[in-house]
Amino acid sequence: SERQMQMAQFLRQLTRIAEEFGVAVVITNQVVANPDGMSFAKDSTKPIGGNIIAHASTTRLRLRKGRGENRICTVYDSPTLPEADAQFAIGPHGICDSTD
Repeated sequence: SERQMQMAQFLRQLTRIAEEFGVAVVITNQVVANPDGMSFAKDSTKPIGGNIIAHASTTRLRLRKGRGENRICTVYDSPTLPEADAQFAIGPHGICDSTD
């Protein structure tokens, strides 16, 4: 579709900028509940941006809410990092260690 082609062109430009200037590019992608998915599946969400964003990304992280102020960051697709979780909290002074 036209939207996917424009998105791919934009992501290629971001990749060129990142490589040329040696900077990290952070891309976010909203997810929605997948009504077609089985309710007992581990991940019943799907990305709104489609697969084009996944293909343009080197390392993909999933952020989700934990208990209270805690958040969980999961590395789930990376050529250099193993799949793993890290917990942190968002407090009045910014990002800090997770609370029990």
